[in-house]
Amino acid sequence: MIKAIVKENAYNDSVTLMLISREVQKLDGVEDVLVGMGTELNLDLVKMMDMFVPELEGVTPNDLFIAARYDESKVSMDDLLAAFNDEMNKKKESGSGDYQPPTLDSALNHLQGANMVVLSIPGEYAAAEAENALRAGLNVMMFSDNVKIEDELRLKKMAVEKGLLMMGPDCGTAIINGVPLCFANVVRRGKIGLVGASGTGTQEITVVAHQLGEGFSQVIGTGGRDLSETIGGLMMIQGIEALMADPETEVIVLVSKPPAASVEKKIYELVKKSEKPVVIDFIGGDAESIKEAGAYPCLSLEDAARKAVALARGEEAVTFDGFDADGAEIDQMVEQAVSRLKPEQKYLRGLYT
Repeated sequence: MIKAIVKENAYNDSVTLMLISREVQKLDGVEDVLVGMGTELNLDLVKMMDMFVPELEGVTPNDLFIAARYDESKVSMDDLLAAFNDEMNKKKESGSGDYQPPTLDSALNHLQGANMVVLSIPGEYAAAEAENALRAGLNVMMFSDNVKIEDELRLKKMAVEKGLLMMGPDCGTAIINGVPLCFANVVRRGKIGLVGASGTGTQEITVVAHQLGEGFSQVIGTGGRDLSETIGGLMMIQGIEALMADPETEVIVLVSKPPAASVEKKIYELVKKSEKPVVIDFIGGDAESIKEAGAYPCLSLEDAARKAVALARGEEAVTFDGFDADGAEIDQMVEQAVSRLKPEQKYLRGLYT
């Protein structure tokens, strides 16, 4: 049985809904479930999971939905809804002891001296709140998506004029002064500074460098559209300049999909001026152009992390091209992984943060 329930104008952030999906999935008889907002990305995911039903027609990014495939002899949609409500109530109870200011002004009065705001609200309201924060002299991390690109450009220009960060929209990963924000991982402090337009890329590099024993001074997110022709790399450039001037940063890492040509040129011109080594992983980008800018190109995210670690230690940045195990060792690893699968198993699922 495949069914869906839609709750109109019931916004919740994607982190919360991902965790709730995981809990609802544990119900006996549930084969697949997705709890999310009605964004284009989530609806595409529902279609890929072959769970798109008529109830989902016309949902908006402000609407919450629960789509599920389940064995109706073991569980009902009412059971799924009850589990969802239980998890939502737990979330409310867990935060009931904390003061939750209803407005930005009341938050600033409660926490005087704050210099950063994290926004996770519906996209149609996010730009106005970000503008209020910037006018108040606050750096902004906007986890919200579905923000018009014209608003993003306007906000980032305002941030540059004020010497502030405007990370996002759709910025899910940053580590500021050692504090991980949103989807960031807890890693040690260190000499490496990073500016990323790719949240998953940023997470991979920070975790690998941490596992290798090094850490990060600052990790600045930009949002995925920052390096487009329209936005012009405003936050990537702002972030690079900040790390170039930061006495605690000795190595700079940049990670993104390939920028627009005009943006790429501006970034490379700035990188040429850096007295600190710069590692660039523009995934799928041109290595020769990166070398011409005086930076270190990378084959992969792990290669970027390893190069940054080596440079932070004053060592040669040797290229890491993947497995260094021999064929027999790789075969053994595969056999061990396969042995953990059940004979009746149909799917391999992974959680990619």
